[in-house]
Amino acid sequence: MPPKPAPYLPLLTTHLTSSPTSTSITLTTLSLPPLTPSPSPRSRTVEFRGFFPTLNLHPTAIQSLKDQHIGLNPDIYESEMLALTTDKRMEKVKELESSGGVVEAVFWLREVGNMWRVRGRASIIGGEEGEEKEVEGRGFVEKGLRKVRDGEGWSWERQVDMYFANHSPGMRGTFKNPPPGTPRTQDPGHPELKLGQKVEDLKDKVARENFRVVVIRPEEVERLDVNDPSNPIRTRWTAVRDGEEWEEVDLWP
Repeated sequence: MPPKPAPYLPLLTTHLTSSPTSTSITLTTLSLPPLTPSPSPRSRTVEFRGFFPTLNLHPTAIQSLKDQHIGLNPDIYESEMLALTTDKRMEKVKELESSGGVVEAVFWLREVGNMWRVRGRASIIGGEEGEEKEVEGRGFVEKGLRKVRDGEGWSWERQVDMYFANHSPGMRGTFKNPPPGTPRTQDPGHPELKLGQKVEDLKDKVARENFRVVVIRPEEVERLDVNDPSNPIRTRWTAVRDGEEWEEVDLWP
């Protein structure tokens, strides 16, 4: 059975729309041995890329997708899954793979005085079709999708193309940087890996080899409203039976 729409989603969407400068997420993953000597949390700020697979495409991205004969996916699916993009060489990818994808994402939306905390599991897509990790990732994400209208021609490959296209040429070029976190004195190992590049080709082999989309499927969501300091509001929603239902509980702040 496809998951039911999460009851918190309309309010979270409204808050995000009302907070255009607050699109960053504090993303926390778990680093386990042998990546670290002992289990350790790892946090970083990442850019929220919308609820998968819904994309607010920039006009230049749409034009590039058309000019390069890739096109757009039909708008037939929706979900409450959070989408991010990353470089597969980043530490968070290793952490997600080794921990089973456990993750927490936090929005602090200053304009509306609300904090949203999303706990769940993340999966990574964007690899070669048929690869074991890619098949597993797509299967995980597919379970969280709801079909909202009929349509033909939707594909996973094009969806990843669209996320890549929605980055600026300079941002696309960062996926051709030397391996993140390695010493500058170390040979990058590939002549095309260098800083400051701009990528116009949406199928650039080197950049696309490193580009990935991270999709977080929520299992528990909390909202804290601090607009009234004398009576803060805290609410928790928990997915039941893999998202078939959601339980809502009001909590003391």
